[in-house]
Amino acid sequence: MEKVTTSNAPAAIGPYSQAMKVGNLVFCSGQIPVDPTTGNVPETIAEQAEQSCKNIKGLVEAAGSSMDKVVKTTCFLSDINDFAAFNEVYAKYFTSNPARSCVAVKDIPKGVKCEIEAIAEL
Repeated sequence: MEKVTTSNAPAAIGPYSQAMKVGNLVFCSGQIPVDPTTGNVPETIAEQAEQSCKNIKGLVEAAGSSMDKVVKTTCFLSDINDFAAFNEVYAKYFTSNPARSCVAVKDIPKGVKCEIEAIAEL
């Protein structure tokens, strides 16, 4: 088991790792749309989905994998009405169409609109 850390995704703000490599897999913690450089959160669901996807990309690449090796994602939306706009952005990043769950939840940290976690093959 090996911790993965990168400046291309927000640092962990609690007792967890950005990602963990176990065997031939990397498990990415949920990524909210925080810009790792500025700490800013964009406004719209499309912008937030874009940043969350960029954060996942930063993690899988830091682990030595790539977006086309993502095998499973779990996506959380604060409003299910954002599903179509979220999907439009998501489809640009997850072109291999990994297995996925997408659910609406009551709240996401920092009041953001989405969060994505991922598992990728190394």
